[in-house]
Amino acid sequence: MSRPHVVVVGGGLAGLSAAIACVDAGVRVTLLEGRTRLGGATWSTRHQDLDIDNGQHVFLRCCSAYRDFVKRLGVEERVYLQPRLAVPVIAPGSARVHWLRRSPLPTPLHLAPSLLTFGHLPAKDRLRAALTAQRLGALDLEARELDDTSFGDWLRAQGASPRLIDGFWDLLIRPTVNLPAEDASLALAAKVVQTGLLERADNADIGWAREPLARVHAEPALAELTAAGAEVRLRARVDRIESSPKGPSVWRGGERLDVDAVVLAVDHEAVPGMLDPSCGVDTEGLSALGRSPIVNLHVVFDRQVSPYEFVAAVDSPLEWIFDRTRAAGLESGQYLAVSLSAADRWVGVSNERLSEVFLPAFVALFPEAKAARVERFFATCERAATFRQGPHTWRHRPPPQTRSRGIVLAGAWTDTKWPATMEGAVRSGLAGAREALLAAGVTRALPALAA
Repeated sequence: MSRPHVVVVGGGLAGLSAAIACVDAGVRVTLLEGRTRLGGATWSTRHQDLDIDNGQHVFLRCCSAYRDFVKRLGVEERVYLQPRLAVPVIAPGSARVHWLRRSPLPTPLHLAPSLLTFGHLPAKDRLRAALTAQRLGALDLEARELDDTSFGDWLRAQGASPRLIDGFWDLLIRPTVNLPAEDASLALAAKVVQTGLLERADNADIGWAREPLARVHAEPALAELTAAGAEVRLRARVDRIESSPKGPSVWRGGERLDVDAVVLAVDHEAVPGMLDPSCGVDTEGLSALGRSPIVNLHVVFDRQVSPYEFVAAVDSPLEWIFDRTRAAGLESGQYLAVSLSAADRWVGVSNERLSEVFLPAFVALFPEAKAARVERFFATCERAATFRQGPHTWRHRPPPQTRSRGIVLAGAWTDTKWPATMEGAVRSGLAGAREALLAAGVTRALPALAA
């Protein structure tokens, strides 16, 4: 008997994790990626003499599925995870650095010392933030009505001032939900705070790639899949997927491939054009998910201007700033990368105009930048980095199953209960792989779903 055959469409984190889980279950796997590279939204490229990522991606200690994925690829040494949360926070024109740190106290008191001494907020706002975090921790994450309101509206109902929303909650929510706290879904904001900050004292320890993301995700995944006998095709854009009582068929360029199951792990906006209505996917709901962009700034100075591996900024158009000098292979000077979340206003803006806005912001934060020479400044843009994670989106995030046996969905936009992060993408890939394997008649070595 021939082995069951599963096709994975899409080579981002969702598709790669699904494909790895399927080869681990012993089935035949074909991965089809329409672009010239794997990695999806976590891609790397060569810019002159530098290895750069499309943007700065981080994970937390609580991101168990993503961390297991990195471990499965055998590249744990290529990422770094803080032994204890420590985030320096700076503001323009101030020499004071205020830290958000994890103390040895048990949860939920582990963040209280740094929060109550967080000098970027007035004393009354610090206390309000602590009380609000406690209330967030008491919300029922399974309550769908949480998705009917914005985090900003809920914060104001708790007495939060504009300063507290912009100077503290936005610092946490904007990079994780890719929307300002004002506009984010309360359900997703509560998920970030409960799981990331309150469930375990060490959950919020921050991790990031020591090397370009291609060496953390795409290259080792390709090596693992190839070694397991999987077929990986690039520039293999799929036209449509059809269902039948015998199983799904994948069409591309006039070629028909009959398989036992398909994991469709592409952007949510691409799904309606690939699936037959009989699959029962709510195409209007997928359209309602929308999109939210990220613009990434890449700045090379002729000398070190920031003393931090990473730093967060308040009262600045800059947000989270990472030193990527070593990872990029820069031999002298300093390369700083900034991801601007929810960056609708910056999409399509020229490098010249961006430099006029953001280079003075670097000088305002780092006095050493005033005398430094900017050797390179350029931006990259992910116009559809995530779906728009505002209110009323939970109802539009589909489960992995469709009405058609053997056709399943994966992607950070599916109903993972997580924001659209690397963790959410990997979780969706595992869920999709599990459903595909069951549809293919495989009941052993199924991927375990993270709690």
